[in-house]
Amino acid sequence: MAGGAYEELSHTGQLGPETFELLRRLVHQVRQSSGFPPPEGYAEWNDDAAYDVITAMLTREGAGQHFVTSCFALAADDASLERLFLTSIKNFLIDEAKKTPRGKLRRRIARLMGTDASFRRIPGPPPRWALSEHPEGAVWQGNLDDLVAGAWRVRGVGITRWNHSGPTPAQTVRALMAIVTQVLRHARGAVREEDLAKVLESRFELLTPARFTPLYADDGTLAAAVEASAASEADPAGAGGGAADIWQRLTDNERLLLPYLDEDAQHAAQLLEIGQAQAGAVLAGLKAKLLLALSEDSDREAVMGALLRRCADPPPEPPL
Repeated sequence: MAGGAYEELSHTGQLGPETFELLRRLVHQVRQSSGFPPPEGYAEWNDDAAYDVITAMLTREGAGQHFVTSCFALAADDASLERLFLTSIKNFLIDEAKKTPRGKLRRRIARLMGTDASFRRIPGPPPRWALSEHPEGAVWQGNLDDLVAGAWRVRGVGITRWNHSGPTPAQTVRALMAIVTQVLRHARGAVREEDLAKVLESRFELLTPARFTPLYADDGTLAAAVEASAASEADPAGAGGGAADIWQRLTDNERLLLPYLDEDAQHAAQLLEIGQAQAGAVLAGLKAKLLLALSEDSDREAVMGALLRRCADPPPEPPL
C-alpha cells in the first residue's frame, strides 16, 4: 500500500518493494493526468513501460537513486512523500518528452498558436487548444483517428523540409495552422496539445516532398499560373510532357524550392540547409528558369499545375 513506503524508507533507508510499488502507481497517475507519451520502445503505456521510467530515473547521470532519498529527506509523512514523488516523476517525464520529435513539435505549435488570436489555450494538465470561437468548456472527447481523417481532407498544403532551429518558414506556418484550424473545427472543442501533435505528425510524415499552394513569384506571373491551375485538377494533353521537360532541367535543390517561390533567401537557406547567399542564388535561378520555360508554353497554367503535382509525388522506390 502507499503508506508503506515512508515507513520502509524510515527503517531501511533504501528503496524496497513498497517504495517501488508506490513509484509504479504514481507513474501511471502522472501519465494519465498529463498525457505523456510512453517511453521509447513502447506503443502504449503498461507496467513494463512504468518500470522503465522508474529505472531511467534511478540510473540517470547526476541524480540516480538520490531522488528517492532527497524526497524522503524533505517528507514529513506519507502524503508529503507522495507529493514529492509525483513532482519528481512529472518533471522527469517533461524533460524526456522535450527530447522527442513529438515533444519538439508540441512546443513549436504551442508557440505558433500562442501568437495567433484565432486560438485559445486551456491550461492543463493536460494542456488543450481550442478555436477562439468555441464556447467555453467545450472539450473534444472523440476518436483520434477521426481527427487524423479530418486533417487529410485538407488539400494543397504540405511541408518539404522541417527546420530544427530559427524561425519557422512562413509556408510551414501556414500549413501547420491550416491543419490545426480544420482539426479544431471538426472537434468543435478543445483538443489536447499532445493529440494535435499526433495529428500533424501523421498528416505530414508521408509527404516526401510535400506541396504548398498558392505559389507566388516576384511579379505575379507564376502566381496567376498557379491560381488558374488550382481551379481544375485536369491535366490537358501536353501539359504533363511539358512539365516533365522542365522537371528534368531542375536540380534537386530547385525542385525542393519549387513550392516556396514566395519565400526569401533566409527561408530558402533553412529549407536547403545551405548558406543564405547560395540559397538566394538557387532561388533566383529557379525563378528565371520557370519564367523562361513558361513564357514559351501556351498552356503555362496547366504545366505549372503539373509541376506542383510532381512536388507531391513520393520518390520512386529504390531498385531491389
